[in-house]
Amino acid sequence: MLIVVISSLLLLFPSDVTHSSANESKTITSTLVESNTITFAASDSKSITSTATKSKTITSATAISFVWGRDGHAITADIAREHMTEKTLQEVTNLLGDMTLAEASVWMDVVRPQDVYAHTRDWHWVTIPGGETYEESEKNPNGDAVSALEEHINGLKSGSLDTTQRAEALKIVIHLVGDIHQPLHVGTGEDRGGNDVRVNYLGRDTNLHSLWDTQMIRSYQITVDQWVTALNLPTPAEVETWQKASVRDWAHESMTYREFMYDLPEDLTIGWDYRNRYFNIVEKRLLQAGVRMAGVLNDIFDPQP
Repeated sequence: MLIVVISSLLLLFPSDVTHSSANESKTITSTLVESNTITFAASDSKSITSTATKSKTITSATAISFVWGRDGHAITADIAREHMTEKTLQEVTNLLGDMTLAEASVWMDVVRPQDVYAHTRDWHWVTIPGGETYEESEKNPNGDAVSALEEHINGLKSGSLDTTQRAEALKIVIHLVGDIHQPLHVGTGEDRGGNDVRVNYLGRDTNLHSLWDTQMIRSYQITVDQWVTALNLPTPAEVETWQKASVRDWAHESMTYREFMYDLPEDLTIGWDYRNRYFNIVEKRLLQAGVRMAGVLNDIFDPQP
């Protein structure tokens, strides 16, 4: 028997129980291969493989690990759907065409290896050293998550983009809202957003960034739909407060969680205790990202007086 306890958005599931969706076609999986290649596998057995490349810029995180992984992005997108107005959802659906919100949420990762999108590769993260604000930090000349989000949100609001440009800007915004809420994608400039921190998690050699991207979420062995049901319980006051925050506020919030993520034992061997102690951070940031994504899109497509 599976006992599910939901308390302050903390889910406790027996680690040896696998939960399957009623509709297996909606199951989304991702596999991290230690060769620094990430494969997104869909239920129709087709896959898209994105190979990471190392960056030599001033910034701290690289393409070695994608933010939240595919599941995390899908969770935020599906939460956002529940908080969009009817008009916003219709506008978003029209622009995305045959692409679902979950698919749009990882579009930037899928196209990342393509030369035509090389200019977007540094947009997935931002470096803000401790004790500094975004305004005070040294800027990446190629752009970053904050500048790219602000630029594309403003572009969508301007009405100056054609349909193709609007669709692309929408996919960029959907993805980067999720990215900036993963605290290790607001890096310190010292270890590439945790990619250089090798840890052993439940007997597996990995890195800190990958752990927070994907592996802690996956360790609960439940579906995206189940995550959305469990997490999407914000109060009206929380929704209002979270949606008032700016993109730069989101980045500064992520900085406040970094100390907990680096609370590691000397031997860098971690397990259930570490996950259970800090997983509420993952849950809160996934929920905030979804609520805020909806707020941004509502402001673009269905602004209220």
